[in-house]
Amino acid sequence: MRFRHAAPDDAARAVPLIHSSGPAAFDYVFAVPGHGDAQAFLRQAFIDGDGEFGWRNHVVGMLHGVVVAVGAGFGGDTKWPFTLAAARQIFRHYGWRHAAGVIARGLRVETVIPPPTGAMHYLAHLAVAPAWRGHGIGQALIGHLLAQARSMDRQRIVLDVATSNPAAERLYTRLDFEVTGERSSRLANAQGRVPDHRRMQRLLD
Repeated sequence: MRFRHAAPDDAARAVPLIHSSGPAAFDYVFAVPGHGDAQAFLRQAFIDGDGEFGWRNHVVGMLHGVVVAVGAGFGGDTKWPFTLAAARQIFRHYGWRHAAGVIARGLRVETVIPPPTGAMHYLAHLAVAPAWRGHGIGQALIGHLLAQARSMDRQRIVLDVATSNPAAERLYTRLDFEVTGERSSRLANAQGRVPDHRRMQRLLD
């Protein structure tokens, strides 16, 4: 198993994995009839490179030369750069008519899955290809992201997990993350329903 920084050419395999890390929330925000599904936007944003969804913000896990895992780790200092990048990408993809609705739904999702603040280091878009789940790759991915956090002198590591994904929560618990809160969700539309989420935290030595 080898990890490296993502690249634009990884989009074909990385974007479906990013989407699989939170499909209901992504579909709720980004799926707009006439403008493709959520992955269409995520693919554009990934190739663009900037912001939360850009390739520069991700690492990929390689096995036998194929991308089988993806994840991201970032701090509270990314809030405004990521916000500006997302706004630019959304307007470019959806145009003025639909962009405001996408942005509004994204802000609603942030009441359930808040972005990082202050000194916290946030892990996001954690996903392993279905055929390779249960082989320790998720644990290796998180270990790699924690090592990155240590190199940046980050100590408070935070992530969010959907209550509908108990397998992921069990993995995070085994890796010494503890639940610090839960946010209920009533967000739903024809494209997706955002589940309740639990916030988990781990302090690095």
